[in-house]
Amino acid sequence: MTITYQVKNAVYVNITNKCPCACKFCLRQNGPGVYGSDSLWLEREPALDEVVESLEKWNWPLYKEVVFCGYGEPTERLDTLLAAAAFMKEHHPEIPIRVNTNGLSDLINGKSTAALFAKKVDTLSISLNTDDADEYFVMCRPKFGRDSYSAMLKFASEAKYYVPNVVMTIVGEPVTTPEKQQRCREICSRLGVTLRIRPYEA
Repeated sequence: MTITYQVKNAVYVNITNKCPCACKFCLRQNGPGVYGSDSLWLEREPALDEVVESLEKWNWPLYKEVVFCGYGEPTERLDTLLAAAAFMKEHHPEIPIRVNTNGLSDLINGKSTAALFAKKVDTLSISLNTDDADEYFVMCRPKFGRDSYSAMLKFASEAKYYVPNVVMTIVGEPVTTPEKQQRCREICSRLGVTLRIRPYEA
């Protein structure tokens, strides 16, 4: 099964297929893998030693980043994520670590989690998706209900104190209008984080 895979000049880490959302636009609805990877559907969730073994197979001087992102929400396995990140920080401290997340870690784990990322993760990329809580609920279909949007914003606002780079993302035109992008920019400004507008991929 595919635990790690390459996307451009980064190594991505696939540790779970669990996710509390069922986003209408999720790439995993389109096929078993992305960016030329083998299937990202896991036979089972890999143990920490399997994740570390897979990470050690890469020639790290050739890569610029490790990214926890696969066919699931990585904070569903928060302990494994943080332990694997700590391993990379100890053995390959020159490699930046990013986590792509829906920002619902606190709801998933039943506690405040932002502080746990300190000194282990360099960038948190959080899917904002929209400026509107009701639209978010319809678009992302989170199992935690309508409180999910506010929980995601709270997580982002707290994470900036522990993670050097906190980015919230939306998709650009034609998915979002310039007006909606501006409202998202204002949300990020209030939270003290950065907005990234991703290009639309058909």
